Formats: sequence, C-alpha cells, structure tokens
Amino acid sequence: MYGPSRFARRALGAGAALVLAFLLCAGGSVPVKAAQPQMLIPVGHTVGIKLFSRGIVVVKLTDGGTPARECGLRTGDVIVKCGGNAVTSTEQFQSLLQKSGGTTADLQIDRAGDQVTLSVEPSQNDQGVYCIGAWVRDSMAGIGTVTYYDPATGAFGALGHGVTDTDTALLMPFSNGSILPSTVKAVKRGEAGSAGELRGDFDLTGDLGPLYANTGSGIFGKLDTAPWTGAAMPVGTALPGPAVIRANVQGDEVQEYDIEILKVTSGPADGRDLILSVTDPALLETTGGIVQGMVVSYNRDNTGNP
Repeated sequence: MYGPSRFARRALGAGAALVLAFLLCAGGSVPVKAAQPQMLIPVGHTVGIKLFSRGIVVVKLTDGGTPARECGLRTGDVIVKCGGNAVTSTEQFQSLLQKSGGTTADLQIDRAGDQVTLSVEPSQNDQGVYCIGAWVRDSMAGIGTVTYYDPATGAFGALGHGVTDTDTALLMPFSNGSILPSTVKAVKRGEAGSAGELRGDFDLTGDLGPLYANTGSGIFGKLDTAPWTGAAMPVGTALPGPAVIRANVQGDEVQEYDIEILKVTSGPADGRDLILSVTDPALLETTGGIVQGMVVSYNRDNTGNP
C-alpha cells in the first residue's frame, strides 16, 4: 500500500535561516596580511525544490496483523534493499513485491543509522496485488528560499534547515535532487497559533541545478550559471541590531524589508540561534511576519556595529 503522490507541493521552510554578511572591525594593530573573508551573494529568492530519497521511507503502517508489522518494520525505517535488489522508488518496490509471488523476501533497513535485516512475507489484497501493509515515500517537492550563492565556486545553500518527511518529521535520506524556477503566487498570512507560508508555482522539468546534500543546516547544491544577480558581501557573525530581510513575497521581484535582531544565542540545541522581530510595515501587512519559505537576511550596518 502506498501513500501520497510522489510530489506534494508545500512550503519547505520556517524561521529565519540567515546569511549575515558584514565584516567585523577589530581594534588594535592591523596584521601585515589579513585573511580574506568569504564573499557570498545574499539571494532571498524562492525556488522549487525536488528531492529523492535514498531508498524509500516508511511513513505509516496499516492497522491490523499485516506482514509489515509481523516482520518488525517501523515508521521511520528506510527500506534500501528488497531481496538483494537496491530499492530506488515506490513503483520499483511494488514491482519487486509482485515478482516475489508471496515468497519470503529479506528487507535491508536503515533504522536511524543502524543496518537491520527483516524477513517479510507479502500477502495479496482483494485486487490480487502483493503488499506488506506499509505506506512509503520516495520523494518530496515544495517551495523554499535560496539563502546564498557563492560566485567563486557556484555553490548555493537554501532553507537553513533540512527537508524532513511530512509524516515522520525525520530528515529525508538524500539520494539526489535539484532546484527549479519558482514565482510566488500568493501568501498565507501568519497569525497567532497559525504559521503563514509563501505559495507559488514551479516547473518540475525546469532544473536550475543539482543538489548534493540534505542536512540539518539546509540543502546545498552547485550551479554552472546562477539566475540571481547582486553584490557579494563578506560573511561575518550575527549581532543584535537593525537588519534587512530579502524575499520575493509577491511575484518574482526580491525586495528588502527591515527587521530587528533582538538576541543571538550560541550553539542552541535546536539550531535556531536568533530571535528577531519584523519591523517593516509593508512586510507585516503582506505576511504578518516571518512565514514559511521566506528565509534570508543580513545586518544593515556593514561595519558590524549594532
């Protein structure tokens, strides 16, 4: 049994993942040769994101005495092999179950980094299809924001957090993926107790460039040619004080809006190291504050002074 369609369009982003681009000025003597800071372009433009998992993720088990439950399969398990064959998609996994003819097959499982082997005996449903009683997913798609672009290497980062499965909330195991052109069509305003989000369209066939990682700090990839322009800025450290957020909350144009960084924490357990407040009246009117899919900002004062 299989879960949602391979691509579910949604906003893949929350909070404020930041490129804080400013050079801190230190007092005292100047070294003979100072290290050159890394120069990055703060982008702030939405993109479509499609990501394919390594193996298939078990997102739900059917109630009752199913083969999946009887063999010990769990929600969050990643099926990487079936009967010695690498599992690459939900469709291919279903095909392998049909070829088994109901005979016992070994499943190689990645369970939170541990390798586990389970033996499952598929059973036929009312339509004569062999299944194990598990909902699985092999990919996700949605909208997020590119945080930065490195003009020297072509590397980019987006989201500021990993792509997680909508049902298990676990980081999707990464196989491959890409980003796609996207335009914002509407904004769901954030309200107390209800997060807002950017809503847009993207073409699943119009790849801009490949991804090479899905991590807790964001997704990362590389482009031969970037569709975004702008001045590169030196990377620095976050400071409390006035800052700017970049986003295309309407259409395709990226604009800058005022925010205030209220507090910076060091090494937070959940990865969220800033408390900020949106102060720009235009942005508050449009979005109600920070919404999912809008994620890049930098300190306004390039000297690093708060």
